[in-house]
Amino acid sequence: MGKIGLTEIILILLVVVLLFGGRKIPELMKGIGQGMKEFKKASKVDGDSEKETTK
Repeated sequence: MGKIGLTEIILILLVVVLLFGGRKIPELMKGIGQGMKEFKKASKVDGDSEKETTK
């Protein structure tokens, strides 16, 4: 019961398209990608500063 199948994924994608429209989805994905990029950058900077303090 905990597994997500192909039918559920298609249903979720259909709901997303209906809610946001086809034109807004690329903008939404771009925003998510930029957020992930910033998060990785911040994590890397934080990790580098911890390595420098332990040396």
